[in-house]
Amino acid sequence: MKKLFLHIALLYLGILSTHAQTKPQTTPSDTTNYHSRKLQVDEINFVSAYYHQDGDHSAVTGGIGTEKLTDFANTFDLQLSKFNQRGRKNTFLFELGVDHYTSASSDKIDPSTISSASMSDTRVYPSLNWTQSNETTGNSFGFTGSFSKEFDYQSFGGAFNLTRLSKDKNTQFDVKLQAFLDTWKVILPVELRPGYTGPGFDADHENLKYPSAPRNSFSASFSISQVINQRLQALFVVEPSYQHGLLATDYQRDYFTDGSERIENLPGSRYKLPISARFNYFLDDRFIIRTFYRYYMDNWGVRAHTAELEIPVKLSSFFSISPFYRYNNQTGTRYFAPYGEHNPNDKYYTSDYDLSTLNSDFYGAGIRFSPPKGVFGWQHLSMLELRYGHYTRSTALTSNIVTLNLKFK
Repeated sequence: MKKLFLHIALLYLGILSTHAQTKPQTTPSDTTNYHSRKLQVDEINFVSAYYHQDGDHSAVTGGIGTEKLTDFANTFDLQLSKFNQRGRKNTFLFELGVDHYTSASSDKIDPSTISSASMSDTRVYPSLNWTQSNETTGNSFGFTGSFSKEFDYQSFGGAFNLTRLSKDKNTQFDVKLQAFLDTWKVILPVELRPGYTGPGFDADHENLKYPSAPRNSFSASFSISQVINQRLQALFVVEPSYQHGLLATDYQRDYFTDGSERIENLPGSRYKLPISARFNYFLDDRFIIRTFYRYYMDNWGVRAHTAELEIPVKLSSFFSISPFYRYNNQTGTRYFAPYGEHNPNDKYYTSDYDLSTLNSDFYGAGIRFSPPKGVFGWQHLSMLELRYGHYTRSTALTSNIVTLNLKFK
């Protein structure tokens, strides 16, 4: 369920970014094209989101039980820039994210306790990106370092990004390479832990030193965007990725037709290949039609089609509303089976409905306010955006998310 929240949060932040992108702010140039070499603040962004979900197919308890979860996520980023002696622009982007969640299903890892450490947690994830760009050609390259930590895992990440533009600047090619080196604590359901003798609180279990296991993820993103004409723009993206290590969640239970119980077991490697396309059509000065399609496949047998439509409507020079709708259809992994329906002879098995056959709908709208004199008359607060989304899934899971985005310049 936490994975589901992260998926929707990333989707929502991606939608926000389509509105938040602006040309980098530079120091006004004089007749000699002089650029200041002092470090200056370009912009500051603050994004805060509240997410709540409910359902009755928890993977922690084998595909049945509550999926209730809430998450309060906050992201702060600071963008600074300066020009070097060669006239190249160096941009530094510092981002700090802090999420706090509560999960009723995670508390069922040890249902004999009143409230275990897994019921709630806080994730902290800072990152720093440096990008050097040539403003004459539009070409750039950069590096990112990141870190993330919560109760049961920590992650170190690194990335490289490269941008190349054509001479007429109508075609842009982007490459991004990423690696995440994760370490998970191997937490088992209480009744499957070595030495467990029966229900009831046990201080030895509460203070257990959990062993650790690695999970490494490597991904690439290759995209090409093209200005087709004055009204139509297109973007095509291919994002292959590979994971290796502990990919199963060991505190998720699976139940078999012979009445036995085991922890989730999945292959130790996974290849993923999403391919997507986006078209933006500028109908007139007031309407933009944004369309998106993605096809996903992996070697676990998951296949998915996703389509999205968003139509920002500019009601005035500084106020707009953006209704959106996203549909997803997924064919689940061959390793999935509902509660109590796994074959005891199966090598791999899961009852996580995130990996099942399903379809989902995600719809909502946002309002964006960016007056020339600043929001509420505050010149430095250049933009305020508030968005709401409602998610429903054929597995009877529902969720709601409210997101606030503030931009300071």
